[in-house]
Parts: sequence; structure tokens; C-alpha cells
Amino acid sequence: MGAKSVLGGANMKFQQWDLGQQPRGAIVEVTLRGNAANVRLLDSSAFGAFKSGRRHTYYGGHVTRSPYRVQVPRAGHWYVTVDFGGNAGSSQVGVRVLPGQLPPARQASTSPLATIAGNLASLAEETDLPVSDRRWDVFISHASEDKDEVVRPLAHALVELELTVWYDEFELRIGSSLRRSIDQGLARSRLGVVILSPSFFAKNWPQYELDGLVTREMAGGGQLILPIWHNISRSEITNASPSLADKVALTTSARSIVEIATEIAEVVSFD
Repeated sequence: MGAKSVLGGANMKFQQWDLGQQPRGAIVEVTLRGNAANVRLLDSSAFGAFKSGRRHTYYGGHVTRSPYRVQVPRAGHWYVTVDFGGNAGSSQVGVRVLPGQLPPARQASTSPLATIAGNLASLAEETDLPVSDRRWDVFISHASEDKDEVVRPLAHALVELELTVWYDEFELRIGSSLRRSIDQGLARSRLGVVILSPSFFAKNWPQYELDGLVTREMAGGGQLILPIWHNISRSEITNASPSLADKVALTTSARSIVEIATEIAEVVSFD
């Protein structure tokens, strides 16, 4: 199930349901009694954009048969909206959340080694623990000061475009080794999205991540770094890193988060 990107309707009448925090895989069931309607499943960022009439991503579409079911793609705070696209229409609407599909049943084994292997596999599925052959499309390198405005919305937008993303809030767990987790992401991601800002150049960890991506490029990894400029000028980047100033970059002042995510997805598809 892919996410769709459209402009919102600030002046359009719609009904809304706050589903609160929902786990990945939960099923949202929408029942319509009356006219067909547009049904959207939106995370909190997309819901705010939808209400303001800005471009947003959503799951769902124009529903003509009831009940309609859509799966929550990831854990988070979710909303459902129902509208008639600005046309006349009415419908009694019911919304409820159903539990998602359970993990596959496992056959009992008398082999101790098989039992241990099965337990480890179950743990990895339930907690998304890193495994040795895991790969990502994109690694996001950033300063924590830029999370709320740029990084978190961008990470979610990339996931909604069906990219696998190494982003610290997705990958790090209590007790994780920060350096080992970052090294794994740097080594096993196809591309590195680097959010360049004044805060980025003032922090040590972002510099460590950038050094890792540059090392891969110089070792023959090809074009790996996709710079995004945020609240920073070319002269500031040139002073901090002349080599980065020469790279073609996107800027948050000229493009929306959805537009940036779409361009990154296009680069990944051609990589």
C-alpha cells in the first residue's frame, strides 16, 4: 500500500477522527452509509498540512464500497478524515480500529538450537532489532536541533514513499550502542541525506557521520551524499566545507518536505 501526495483543502468540509497512538499493522475500518466519500489515513504531520490546505501524504482514497479497511503503516499518532471533495453529499460514518495480523505461528521443535534461533527471529520481528544483512535506502545525517522542523517530517515522508530509512528515532533502542548502530547505517545505506545547517557544523556526531559517507565515496562508492541546505547560506557552507558547497543540493527554503522527499525517492529509484 503506497502513500499518495496531494494538496489539502483548507476550505473544504470534512469529518475527522483522532485515533491516538496506534501500533504498526493495526487495521482501521471505515463504514459508510450513504454517498461514496474520500477517506484519508494521516499521521499528525500530514493531518496538520491537510487542515491548512497544504500538500500532504495520506493512505486511502475515494471509497465506493463499505466497509473500507486500511492498515497503519508504522507506529505513531494517526487520524482519519472523510470528505466529499467539496461536492454535496452525506453519509453516516463509523470508524474503529481492529487488531492487526498476528505474527506467523511457529512449530514447536525439540532441538535446543532451533528453539534459540526461533526465539531470536521472533524478537527481531517484534522489536525491529538490526540483523546482519539489513539494508537501508537512505541514511539521514542531521543535528538534533533540526529534528522538529525538517528531519522527522522528512523521515516519515520517505517511509510513506516506501523507502527504507535509517533515522535514529526509528533505529536506536534503549541500550543500543550509538557508534555501532550509526556505523551499521552508514555502511549499509545506499545514499546519505545530509541536512546541512549551522547546528550540523557545530556538532560532533553529524561530522562523524559525514566523514563516514565521504570515506565511502572516496573508496569508490560513487555519489552517495545528497545535501539539503537548511537555514544556511552557500558562503557559510563554503567556509565550513568547500567540497560540500560544490555538490548540487536541495534547500528547505525553496521546496516543501514532500517535494524534497519525492526528489530523493526519484534519485533512489535510479541509483
